[in-house]
Amino acid sequence: MNNIAKLLVMALMLSGCATKEYVQEQIKPLNTRLAALESRANTTDAAIQSGAVGLDATSKRLDDAVITLRVHGDRLTRNESDIAQISRTAQEALERAAAAGKLAAGKMAYEVVLSEDKVKFGASKTLLSTEAMRALAEFAGKIKAENRSVFIEVQGHTDGTGSAAVNQKIGQQRADAVLRYLHTKGGLPLHRLSAISYGESMPVAGNMNRDGRAKNRRVVLVVLY
Repeated sequence: MNNIAKLLVMALMLSGCATKEYVQEQIKPLNTRLAALESRANTTDAAIQSGAVGLDATSKRLDDAVITLRVHGDRLTRNESDIAQISRTAQEALERAAAAGKLAAGKMAYEVVLSEDKVKFGASKTLLSTEAMRALAEFAGKIKAENRSVFIEVQGHTDGTGSAAVNQKIGQQRADAVLRYLHTKGGLPLHRLSAISYGESMPVAGNMNRDGRAKNRRVVLVVLY
């Protein structure tokens, strides 16, 4: 090969090498950018998957919260029903006291419920237990310590066992027993006390089981001034 031909071949070879190197230099940044984009895509996928898990957890927490709110709502409904019922008997006591001229300008101060766990009234029983007398002595002491002109209505309640007439009588006997103790032992003026029976008409629990009947056997002291 003559010198001119050799020079041409070498030029072509050099030209080919320069082209490859140029292409590789141009491709290298593209590869880098592609790798970066792929990494970001992987990160985005992971974030989406994590977010999906987070949404599932949040959804479960919301479901649990809804269930809890429903339970609390049921409890509030029951409590509001109880409060309305108790307030009704207190309002009736206020009306009776006002009609009898016992109060100049009265309003309910508070109610004290002597439930079965305190007074220990058994079925058809009217005698005061030691626990009942202790609770009544504490109540009378509080009233005297407040040193206010109050009127107290003692309300007797029974469970639903037996006839309505018998329960009305038992409720009155229980209320009378409490009134006598508050006057004779507690030292409260008799003209500031009255007793009434609601019998079985105002239950606070069902009468189909022992616990419910025990809750219904109670005495409510409505303090008015």
